[in-house]
Amino acid sequence: MSKQIRFNDGEVSRRGFVKLLSAVTAGAIAAPTTAEAFNLDAFMQKHFDELKPADLERTLRRLEKEYNQKYDRDDFRLNAALPKESVRFAYALNLSKCIGCRQCVHACVEENNQHRGDPERGDQVEYIRVVEMEKGSLDLEKGNHDYDHQVPAEGKYYMPVQCHHCDSAPCTKACPVEATWQEPDGIVVVDYNWCIGCRYCAAACPYWARRFNWVEPRIPDEDLVTDNHYLGNRPRYKGVMEKCTFCINRVRQGRNPACHDICPTGSRKFGNLLDPDSVIRKIIATKRIFVLKEEVGTDPRFYYFFD
Repeated sequence: MSKQIRFNDGEVSRRGFVKLLSAVTAGAIAAPTTAEAFNLDAFMQKHFDELKPADLERTLRRLEKEYNQKYDRDDFRLNAALPKESVRFAYALNLSKCIGCRQCVHACVEENNQHRGDPERGDQVEYIRVVEMEKGSLDLEKGNHDYDHQVPAEGKYYMPVQCHHCDSAPCTKACPVEATWQEPDGIVVVDYNWCIGCRYCAAACPYWARRFNWVEPRIPDEDLVTDNHYLGNRPRYKGVMEKCTFCINRVRQGRNPACHDICPTGSRKFGNLLDPDSVIRKIIATKRIFVLKEEVGTDPRFYYFFD
């Protein structure tokens, strides 16, 4: 399978480029005349982990220019803030307090420039699922993913599910082009310019945490978030996978994920596992925590607990 480098609204594979070049040379077709047809810098871009500082800086500025042109803006800013030493992020969620309001879902969609979709089709991209569960049950497969009534409902509790940023993540092992990996601070990321859209990662994830862009993402102009991280909330392309990144654009700047800050009940807790004084360490030390699907051996960094 050939690796594809994506740019603007189109894509070119190395094999496809050779065929295109041969056809142009033979006079069978006209040479591309626009930046959208071919962009040499985008085509030659190396994997994120292989980019030297000067190359990375040039890539960020090129993408800023492309996004500003595409969305008719002048305020897109793209960074690639690196993980800090002695930081390993983790999440904990108090199921006793979650009321199933889905405010976390909507905050996540807005912060991460996710496809809004067609309300009639219900195809909005959402990283977080909130599952309505029967009290006394932990069988996620029997939960209600599509409840539409006043919450919290009698006899129910609510379990939000998203990427668990596993230390033994099957999604990263499944990717044939290494377009997804775990960073030193524990965040599992995707390089959208390397993803070939094969969806192997989605098939491998036991938490259904990956999302595929079936169409060109549609984001209202007034909702665009223009302060972006290369591995995070920058607008994606049609035909690539995306997922929760713990709001990498926020947490590497010392802030909390958007879903954490919007929660009206304080159900969500986020912090650094390597800090003995962090809220996460205190929860692990004092609460009866559990992880979903422990039997599959993914070693997730997303914990649940009850009061």
